[in-house]
Amino acid sequence: MTAFLKVEGLGKQFESPGGQGTWCVFRDLHLEMQKGEFVTVIGHSGCGKTTLLNIIAGLDEANEGGVLLDNREVAGPGLDRMVVFQSFALMPWMTVFDNIRLAVRAAHRDWPKAKVAEHVQRFIEMVGLKGAEKKRPAQLSGGMRQRVGLARAFAIEPKMLLLDEPFAQIDALTRGVIQEELVRMWTEMRNTVFMVTHDVDEAILLSDKIMLMTNSPEARIAEIVEVTIPRPRARTTIIEHPIYYKIRNHIIRFLVEGGAHTEAGSVAAAAGRRHPRVVRIETPEEPVAAG
Repeated sequence: MTAFLKVEGLGKQFESPGGQGTWCVFRDLHLEMQKGEFVTVIGHSGCGKTTLLNIIAGLDEANEGGVLLDNREVAGPGLDRMVVFQSFALMPWMTVFDNIRLAVRAAHRDWPKAKVAEHVQRFIEMVGLKGAEKKRPAQLSGGMRQRVGLARAFAIEPKMLLLDEPFAQIDALTRGVIQEELVRMWTEMRNTVFMVTHDVDEAILLSDKIMLMTNSPEARIAEIVEVTIPRPRARTTIIEHPIYYKIRNHIIRFLVEGGAHTEAGSVAAAAGRRHPRVVRIETPEEPVAAG
């Protein structure tokens, strides 16, 4: 099966502070995603998670390698990809309705005003913001603002959603509610989703696969953990699944050890492997390497 998203040999360097040489954030990254998959990436701060997301979005350029989306090279931003930022990124002078309408009109320039308005209203109601259409971002809570961001992203029906820690600035109670809204919307729309997060529980709840990155410099995607817990999943019941804590503990151990528990007991072993090791946990036993 041809991958919907393909990242091949991606490398990124930045100028070191003071202009003394370069800093290699990551090198030789390889990643494949199928259409409709929900994949998250976890790693310590500075390993290049957001940089990778920005390159896929076309907001940044790699120094090595390339990205293909639906067999086309990513060479810049495009409406086939939509980013949801943790900072909400709404136009402060526009209403909820107008923030979403702006994106829909950009994506569907040939639509009449009535169709645009109907489409916008559908997604406002989908995220539970009916009645808030005329409010501006300053009049909304953080959770409501992120709902607007999600509605705007889903409303243009992109090939791929890119979520950069979208719940980081939201309180824990509201975050859980919006996570479930995201799952519901994704289940209905089946967009391909790539998300950056630091929250292990969030990743297990939402994802089909979780990518684990080693630390910088020269970070790698060391493992891809398949989340084998059946859908639908709910925050209140997922922790009762017999393999939930096996998956969680595997990821936590990786983060604590900085990737040092990968196959052959070292990050060097991961660096020598062209593609990430795939881990599939299906029973309350030890993880089984599938590749």
